[in-house]
Amino acid sequence: MNLLDISKQAFVIAFLLYCVAFCFYVVTITGKTWKNRDPQVHERKWGKISFITSTLGLITHLVYVATRWAWSGHIPVSNMYEFMSFLSLMIIMAFTVLYLIYRKALLGLFATPLGIVVMAYAAVFPKDVQPLIPSLRSIWLYIHVTLAAAGESFFAIACAAGLMYLLRTVDFKGTDKSARRQKLWLEFTFYSIIIVVGFIVSVFAFRAAGYEAVFTPKPTETEQSRTVEMVYNLPPIVAPHNSQLVSADSFLGMSKPWMEVPSWFKGESSGRKTNTLVWAFITGTVLYGLLRLIIRKPISEAVSPAVKGLDADLLDEISYRSIAIGFPVFTLGALVFAMIWAQQAWGRFWGWDPKEVWALITWLFYSVYLHLRLSRGFHGRKASWLAVLGFLVVMFTLVGVNLIIAGLHSYAGTD
Repeated sequence: MNLLDISKQAFVIAFLLYCVAFCFYVVTITGKTWKNRDPQVHERKWGKISFITSTLGLITHLVYVATRWAWSGHIPVSNMYEFMSFLSLMIIMAFTVLYLIYRKALLGLFATPLGIVVMAYAAVFPKDVQPLIPSLRSIWLYIHVTLAAAGESFFAIACAAGLMYLLRTVDFKGTDKSARRQKLWLEFTFYSIIIVVGFIVSVFAFRAAGYEAVFTPKPTETEQSRTVEMVYNLPPIVAPHNSQLVSADSFLGMSKPWMEVPSWFKGESSGRKTNTLVWAFITGTVLYGLLRLIIRKPISEAVSPAVKGLDADLLDEISYRSIAIGFPVFTLGALVFAMIWAQQAWGRFWGWDPKEVWALITWLFYSVYLHLRLSRGFHGRKASWLAVLGFLVVMFTLVGVNLIIAGLHSYAGTD
């Protein structure tokens, strides 16, 4: 067994340990209401078991990073599989730091699922070890990416704490305009999370079924037909622009695409990426509908009892402290050191590349958050909504920009 095999097995084991830890955190929180149980003794016992399990997952995850690094000769953050795997590691690490400070097991109930979803999302992408392209062969790769991921991981914990605060404080029985609006946006937040889960489910389901559709570009008057094939692993609802279908497996009678991607969607992979996003929305919406049928109430309302009785002020503080820790780290990694690396790699500090623009938008967003928090007294619900929205901006910077917008950072996208 070589180091790469050990790395792959460590990845799977870490993922399973995180899932088990999440189940233990559920028992820690929900078990306090069981009959004949002392709530404090139960939480202390199961909280310790849960934390030990998530820490074992973290150690195994570090083994994955170390062995893949030793095999490839560079830190494993050079493509979407490696970076998202690394980000999930940093999310669990940030949770571990904050748990040691606050000793609140409930944080694990929301932080570990974030790490699990990000890790599952990473597994969607090609796992082959690829040699670094010339612009990535730099010590700044280690500094820029690791610090950026570390900052983003604390933003993820802030989002989890902010979401818990909202679930704790929103009046689900209220019928006034403000209460309805709060409930609507909370439900939309959970719907957005399920869309990501739908993306993961759809990719793994059709991959397991071995689905494949193949397109080739149509010849034009000035250009002969190319032999480049565009392979879909999801049924083609959206075809590449100006392409022809070569072959496609049958799925529910679907024999041809419903539409073509617009010509202004740049890049040969734009059709496949758009098709993947469409399937994510379809699968996520179906999953959301099934969950609503099963629980017969809004998902946010069904989850809210888990945070009943929790100190809302403490959740607000955890969210703020997480952003206060993550912001300077993100500033150094995603902006300062990134610009130094850009100067060395491309001969300019700033070039308005889509990834650079969205990194700046993320930085400005959290700058506004801290300004409002410190000078305008933004606490509680307003601050929590900003923490949740901020991480959605982070995820679009990491995922949306790579999958939708072509740029110099497109080497981090899917195969």
